[in-house]
Amino acid sequence: MKVVTFGEVMLRLSPEGYYRIMQSDKFLATFGGGEANVAVSLANYGEDVSYVTKLPNNPITDAFIGQMHYFGVNTDDIVIGGDRIGVYYMEKGASQRGSVCIYDRKHSSIADADPAEFNWKEIFADADWFHFTGITPALSDNMVKACKEACIAAKEMGVKISCDLNYRGKLWTRDKAKEVMTELCKYVDVLIANEEDAKDVFGIEAENTDIYGGKLNHEGYKSVAKQLTDKFGFEKVAITLRGSISASENDWAAMLFDGKDYYFSKNYKLRLVDRVGGGDSFGGGLIYALRNYTDPQTVIEYAVAASALKQSIEGDFNRVSKSEVEKLMGGDGSGRVQR
Repeated sequence: MKVVTFGEVMLRLSPEGYYRIMQSDKFLATFGGGEANVAVSLANYGEDVSYVTKLPNNPITDAFIGQMHYFGVNTDDIVIGGDRIGVYYMEKGASQRGSVCIYDRKHSSIADADPAEFNWKEIFADADWFHFTGITPALSDNMVKACKEACIAAKEMGVKISCDLNYRGKLWTRDKAKEVMTELCKYVDVLIANEEDAKDVFGIEAENTDIYGGKLNHEGYKSVAKQLTDKFGFEKVAITLRGSISASENDWAAMLFDGKDYYFSKNYKLRLVDRVGGGDSFGGGLIYALRNYTDPQTVIEYAVAASALKQSIEGDFNRVSKSEVEKLMGGDGSGRVQR
């Protein structure tokens, strides 16, 4: 049985290295988007995964589909049509200068897509897991409807649903996010969030935590997970715990709540190469681990190790294998040359 992910992929344009946009005369073009990033991670671990979106009929789309085929992601359910692929510009930060993300994605093919273009009964015919993020319904009212129709079909067909809240203030307001995600989360089995999402979307905040000062309170996050579960009846809630020391150095860990017990991963001290896609690589690792391991501690350790490795890699996609993740889980984080 396969995993289905649904959302927008964008063309990512980035200055070389740590150049600022204002000083750059050329940009590196790659692809990225929450649900596409998750699909790539799952394919790298050997899962059967299908990515669903809508893209225009042009060579850029051909290049993206070719890249998905390279990773082993099925693209048969991508709808072709519309006028444009969304674009985002990514300026990487360093030290005390934060990264900057600029969107150019209005009226992209998927944002303007008719929900009726996605035949969820057919898409889920051989699936047992569906993943989307809060970014997709933030694109347009059409995508709110499409996500709800997908969730309803998934529930009717016994397909497990996971969602990463992924609040994006540049796409919609907190009030709109709360209204929409409150409805969609009624269908979700596994919720993924970070230290800010629960507060931004639902007003649920961890006490005694300073995300900008790198101070995270475990007891506060237990309360957040419990409140989310009590509100929506989630089977599991996973919260990533990022201590932002600077744009170059972060502490990275996570917590998993299964409705009864809380499981905290080990903490990794990261020297960041590219943190964009870090949360998506966590989501991909979590979905894989939930599908392949029974021990909750192993599940959360796999997801965190996978996402720690991703943040050492340029671009949105997590280009690591299952064996590399398991090696880090086993305690080999030395970074020594492998000869």
